[in-house]
Amino acid sequence: MSVHERLSVPVGAAAATWSTRPGTRRVLVVAHTVTALTRLLDVLPLLESDFRVQVVATRARTSNFREGVTEFLSDTGLAVIPWDQAVEEEFDLAITASLGDDLQDIKAPIVVLPHGIGYNKLEKGKGKREKGKGKREKGSTFGISAETLIRHGALIPAALVLSHPEQLDRLRSGCPEAVPRAVVAGDPAFDRILAGLPWRARYRRALGTGTRRLILLSSTWGPSSLLGSRPDLIGDLLRALPVDEYQVVLAAHPNLWHGHGDWQVRAWLAGYERAGLRVLPPRAGWQAALIAADHVIGDHGSVTAYGAALGTHTMLGAFPHGELDPGSPIAAFGRAARLLEDDKPLLDQITDDAAVHSDDRFAAATRLLTCNHGAAGTALRTVFYRFLGVAEPVRPPRTVPPEVPHAPRRAWPDAAGRPPLLVTAEHKDGDVAVRRFPAEMFDGTAPRPERPHLVAADDEPDPRWRESADILLIAEPGTGAGPTGPARIAELLRAHPAARFAALRADRGAVVGDRGGRLVRLAPEAGADPLDPDLLPSAYWRVRAEGTVDDRGSAFTVRTGSQRARVRVEPMGR
Repeated sequence: MSVHERLSVPVGAAAATWSTRPGTRRVLVVAHTVTALTRLLDVLPLLESDFRVQVVATRARTSNFREGVTEFLSDTGLAVIPWDQAVEEEFDLAITASLGDDLQDIKAPIVVLPHGIGYNKLEKGKGKREKGKGKREKGSTFGISAETLIRHGALIPAALVLSHPEQLDRLRSGCPEAVPRAVVAGDPAFDRILAGLPWRARYRRALGTGTRRLILLSSTWGPSSLLGSRPDLIGDLLRALPVDEYQVVLAAHPNLWHGHGDWQVRAWLAGYERAGLRVLPPRAGWQAALIAADHVIGDHGSVTAYGAALGTHTMLGAFPHGELDPGSPIAAFGRAARLLEDDKPLLDQITDDAAVHSDDRFAAATRLLTCNHGAAGTALRTVFYRFLGVAEPVRPPRTVPPEVPHAPRRAWPDAAGRPPLLVTAEHKDGDVAVRRFPAEMFDGTAPRPERPHLVAADDEPDPRWRESADILLIAEPGTGAGPTGPARIAELLRAHPAARFAALRADRGAVVGDRGGRLVRLAPEAGADPLDPDLLPSAYWRVRAEGTVDDRGSAFTVRTGSQRARVRVEPMGR
């Protein structure tokens, strides 16, 4: 259905005659942005399984970030009507998660939900609602001020949903007329996160995290956001964090995606993605990623605050204190959290701060963000059905856990299945300690790790990595019409004179060949931690160079992060 095409059914001129369910209570969903629509979709399940209710949606006209809303509405399957028809028809209830456009023209009681974690941001001081009270002045808190809640002398919301009583205190100051219509219900988005906590392992599997520690980078939109003010932090983190110990996932605000275009955002992030960054799509995934995360690094956006509210170790990459209501909980959190500094090693800052972190570290601020945990749906459904004028269903409302996250990797020929890596392998406490870093992040003047060697896959589409690799990895052994196994190793070494070794995966280990024609199998012993077989040739590189193993059945111990394995060297001849 189109946001421009008028409907005759289920609302419209023919609805009374042609509708299969005439006489239903009618609910209008007003979607201003993709962000607002995601919040509305969190609460629409409260109306499901009720044949007495018909839901239709419309796209607001005036949002600066309305791109993407049309496609999103179409994908939901909601019946969609144009704005002009929406303000002509009568509804029993309208639900919105934003205060833009001429909401006063809607013929229905309006329930206003927050489209973030409460009400925290100050007005930007741009634009006018109306002369006098409608003029936006910087200093008012968006969503709980007279400037945002009153149009032409009339209060817009029939019910203004708050997530915590603290907001009621600030509402009394900003718009006392709205206090009688305030409903302290809690936060349905946070309730979904809480409902997903038992499924953390599932979300981590979907993201491919494994035993690594997951760092969720969160950026809201605008010049003062993390990506607006400090985009290089992504590359700095990827350079600092060993890929076997840390995974970096990015959740960027939908306004960034739809304000600049999906193509542009992916183009900005292309090098980071090829280096291993996982990027969540704009509509979903951030809630599940928060549950999966071990660390959150963000800004003044809601995702960062949700991480702190969960008790997850949370740091800041940016925080514009002047853009927030200083009396808001997020402003208090921003004053308490540590900001990552450019002139100190990032990994040390993260680990040092994590060492002193506790689940209740930011509780003085975050306990004021939400309340009524797990029961926001119950409170909201009561509000909805009060306006609908029919009895609530007997069954209790459901709180659905977040969807399994989907963060696709860039595929060949844009990127190899395994990115090129700079690898260090050094003896430490009797083990060979292997650390791997994305080579793409060291392409230029960035300081490189000490004594690194380069490892690349044989299907690496960028010849600068493939031709200069010290170790080449066979991407897909046994496929295609060319040589396989040891023959493929020999062929690779002939074709790439710079390479010292070529290797392929074999069971849990690897087969490695050198330029002299020697072949060995590197086989982890039973009970060893499950290491990535691709790092075994790098460990062998070090012990072979130092002469601490031979090729006649010796062994060595390899370690990366918390994983450790004893590896046998088994000769395979020449």
